[in-house]
Amino acid sequence: MAKGNDKILTAEQEQQLRQPIEDYVGKIQEKIDDLRADGTNRVVALQNNIDTLKRDRSIQKEEKENRIKEYNEQLAKAKTVEANNKDEVSKLINDAIAYLKAHFDSDYYQLLKESCEQEKIQAKEAYNKKIAELEKEHKDTLAKISDHQEIKDEKYVHKNRMFDAKMELDKELQQIKDRRHAAFVWQYHLIDLLRLSKFTFMESRMQKWENYKYSFNKRTFLLNNGLYIAIILIFIGLCIATPIIKGVPLLTFNNVLNILQQASPRMFLALGVAGLILLTGTDLSIGRMVGMGMTTATIIMHQGINTGAVFGHVFDFTGMPIGVRMIFALVMCVLLCTFFTAIAGFFTARFKMHPFISTMANMLVIFGLVTYATKGVSFGAIDPSIPKMIIPRIGGFPTIILWAVVAIAIVWFIWNKTTFGKNLYAVGGNPEAAAVSGISVFWVTMGAFILAGILYGFGSWLECARMIGSGSAAYGQGWEMDAIAACVVGGVSFTGGIGKISGVVVGVLIFTVLIYSLTILGIDTNLQFVFEGIIIITAVTLDCLKYVQKK
Repeated sequence: MAKGNDKILTAEQEQQLRQPIEDYVGKIQEKIDDLRADGTNRVVALQNNIDTLKRDRSIQKEEKENRIKEYNEQLAKAKTVEANNKDEVSKLINDAIAYLKAHFDSDYYQLLKESCEQEKIQAKEAYNKKIAELEKEHKDTLAKISDHQEIKDEKYVHKNRMFDAKMELDKELQQIKDRRHAAFVWQYHLIDLLRLSKFTFMESRMQKWENYKYSFNKRTFLLNNGLYIAIILIFIGLCIATPIIKGVPLLTFNNVLNILQQASPRMFLALGVAGLILLTGTDLSIGRMVGMGMTTATIIMHQGINTGAVFGHVFDFTGMPIGVRMIFALVMCVLLCTFFTAIAGFFTARFKMHPFISTMANMLVIFGLVTYATKGVSFGAIDPSIPKMIIPRIGGFPTIILWAVVAIAIVWFIWNKTTFGKNLYAVGGNPEAAAVSGISVFWVTMGAFILAGILYGFGSWLECARMIGSGSAAYGQGWEMDAIAACVVGGVSFTGGIGKISGVVVGVLIFTVLIYSLTILGIDTNLQFVFEGIIIITAVTLDCLKYVQKK
């Protein structure tokens, strides 16, 4: 190969570079296959036969046991052969791997990469030349015509020709990309055959990195991560601005703990509503659920006799042990929240009512009942010893964070490792197809609402402990927007069936960090709503663009 275009390899030249590697590794592979024939391959085949036989119910028990015994005897012999050949096979594999390391890059892959780079240059030069020709031809044609319709038609034709030229360039560049990727993958294909799909840690990482580069698309990347990048840049700006404006650093250990502590109760709410969004739903009653749960928990765990009344009756739970009051408060919070979410879930699942309507009705009913029952008063503080028992600080570390971590782990397990979780994704993605496949859409929907109610109950109970009471009907107002926004920012799509728990966690942390940072900077609360609104509309816009692109 000489210079310039001569560096571009033809298919025949590429095959000539590959041939020595194929020949050397191929001969070793043949030897390994011969050694594995009566050893490893026989072990795998016999083990498959035994597994198949165990699942076969058409064979009588005695015959099955005899055949399994026979297979086990053959399996023992095959394992002996495998053990005897193990050292020889390992030696041959190491020889082949060493040869690949010594020759693959220098004798083949680097030359092919250079060829691909030259092909890219050549393709772009050809494209630029084609564009120049089309522009010249277009100008010449326009100079010869004067009719308005003919000019319009010529512009349309020119636009199509330009588009075709761009598509041709993209096609050529993709073919070049495919060629280089195929060359890279070929090395690991050889290793795959040698080691029977066993790769080292670095080999696995290299393959993942290569696959990421190969499938990388700038538009898709920005759609998926553009909002996160923007928020990170905003947070960096806040970290720089806070010391300058307020004279205190934002990113300190205590501030991080405060952020995590504030995010913990809200994490329960976001995890609950995430399941509903996964079903293309929502929940507008979250804030009122928190107010109801906070009021209930405060009344039960109140320090002394309650200062406020419920339907005119003053409750006094001081006669109960503190531990019992804590558990009773939790149970009541969960029961009340689950009761109302189950009602909303029933109307949504049974009558196909949109969750926007059923949960809005819940919101109004809950707020009306709690406000009427309590006259809208705040019930003061709970027993000061209770927060130390529910969320104690251990060495300054707020253990309320651990409650959130446990909730995240449990909900992640439900979503990813249970039949209900798989059905949740199926119903959210396509309820009609899920119903045809035998999934009960009604019970999946009910299950999602009940799970949400349990999480709301836990979240309001923990918030009561964090705030040492102060429960009232008005508490939690607007929290539904924070929870829903956190899910949307975290990638849980309103189109249904798309979302991850990790995204919900990131979304909650993003909003908590943003609000905490703006509060430290002294930004007015009303302006904080503006920031939240901008983030929400941006997140939903990107989500819609992803959906349109997918369609």
